[in-house]
Formats: sequence, structure tokens, C-alpha cells
Amino acid sequence: MTLHRPSNVDDRGAFKGILEALKAIAREIPVIFPVHPRTAKQIEGFGFGDYFTSIGDGRFSGRRGFRISSVEPLGYLDFLCLMSRARLMLTDSGGIQEETSVLGVPCVTLRHNTERPVTLTEGTNILAGTRKSEILRCALLQMRRAGTPRRPRLWDGKAGERIIKILLRHLQA
Repeated sequence: MTLHRPSNVDDRGAFKGILEALKAIAREIPVIFPVHPRTAKQIEGFGFGDYFTSIGDGRFSGRRGFRISSVEPLGYLDFLCLMSRARLMLTDSGGIQEETSVLGVPCVTLRHNTERPVTLTEGTNILAGTRKSEILRCALLQMRRAGTPRRPRLWDGKAGERIIKILLRHLQA
């Protein structure tokens, strides 16, 4: 999962509701959370460290038995590798909504809107908002979804080739 938007992590109540939902989801599947530095600051400031089992630097106190594992931020390739093997992705990031659609990984977006609507209609994404009950409902729905998700049209890895063809046509004209 990823979480960094101010609307989610700067508001104590909203952040706590999201963490309560994650705690329930973590009873079903392990949650790995590469923690953004802003989010880490808010976790410490709000005293939310007990929600996590720390892997790595031991920043958060954590409780034994919890399966929300906080890790240091990952490099892009490491994160992409982790995401490609995920059963479910929880995020408030627009870019990750796109990447999960390409990878075929079910995604729950912890926001009320998205600037990537094609990920809702053609991809793997669903909007949950920030209420615990909706996050849980959407997470369960995504974990139980059957079939192969549709990849949005033209998301085939050949954009560069198409761009070159268009540029060549314009240069020749």
C-alpha cells in the first residue's frame, strides 16, 4: 500500500479511519507499507506507531501479531516488483492506479475521485473514499474479483513507436 496525500495523512480522524480499515484487511492478507517520509512524520506525530510491525529501521513501535509491515521507501524497480506480485494494492497515488491496471493487480484507491478515470472503467481500480466501511467493502470486492482485468486500449507498451511514427509523418509534411 501507499499513502501520502495530505487529505489522508494530515487529518488525524481520516488517517485513523484508514488505519483501522488496514488493520482489518491485515487479518486477511499481509499489508506491506513503504512509508513516505511525510506519512512517517504524521504517524509519529499522531502516535499511530502501534498499528505497524516495523521491518527495517524500527522507526515505529508496533505490536506483535499485526500484519501491517512498515518498510523504508523503495526504489521504483523494487516497488514495481513488489506491486506486480501483490494480491491487492491500496493507494492514494494516481500513478499507481495506472501501474496496477497495466499489471492486472486489483487496486483500491483511498480517495473520493481520480484523475485517471480510465483505470475505473477499463482497469483494475475502484474508488473507496476514506471511510473504514467503504475501504473494507471495496477491498473484499477486489480480492474476490474473478476473471482477467481489461487493459486500457493502447496500453500495450508501444507508445514510443506510435509517437515516432507521428513525428516522422509531421516532419515529412
